[in-house]
Amino acid sequence: MKTSIPTPLRLYLIRHGETEWSLDRRHTGCTDIPLTANGESEARELGKHLRDIQFSHVLTSSLKRAQQTCALVGLDQVPEIEPDLVEWDYGDYEGQKSVDIRKERPDWTIFRDGCPHGEMPTQISDRADRLIARLRSLDGNIALFSHGQFGGVLAARWIGLTVDEAQHFPLGTASISIFAFDPHHPDVSVIALWNAASHEIFNKDSLS
Repeated sequence: MKTSIPTPLRLYLIRHGETEWSLDRRHTGCTDIPLTANGESEARELGKHLRDIQFSHVLTSSLKRAQQTCALVGLDQVPEIEPDLVEWDYGDYEGQKSVDIRKERPDWTIFRDGCPHGEMPTQISDRADRLIARLRSLDGNIALFSHGQFGGVLAARWIGLTVDEAQHFPLGTASISIFAFDPHHPDVSVIALWNAASHEIFNKDSLS
């Protein structure tokens, strides 16, 4: 009797499409705003590159902009709400721009300093680690619909870096990134693709 071999874990991180606040570069945490018309178009276009991929799980942040993106991408699987995929809680900095925050705190960076009355780097690191532990118990292709700065943290923690290093992993709207393992060293986590916009994805082979 043959036993099925589990498909290696491969995570497809999708940042939500454009919103009014992302366009204006305002920190958008728990404010539940929808996609713009352009954001909806971005999500539909991205879906063209993902619909032929067989996903074992589709997980999405509970926030409207991520759920809308997930719906417009149009994967076959029923998505599961994953609370740990929500964006960084910006606390007192919700709706503000980094440039304005730095007028009061010139050396401020969210990845080192966190947000007053919001999440601190240790908290966001713990959340990312908890999610990664859950994902590592699964196999196959998994779609994750999430957000910009949490996505950067997830990338950093996936490859064992600190939250402060997440500053080097910016994400554009409606972008796709892939987390996987080195095929020659299966215990080594790698980032196989980072921050690819729909027009930069030339064929589906680059996604599989």
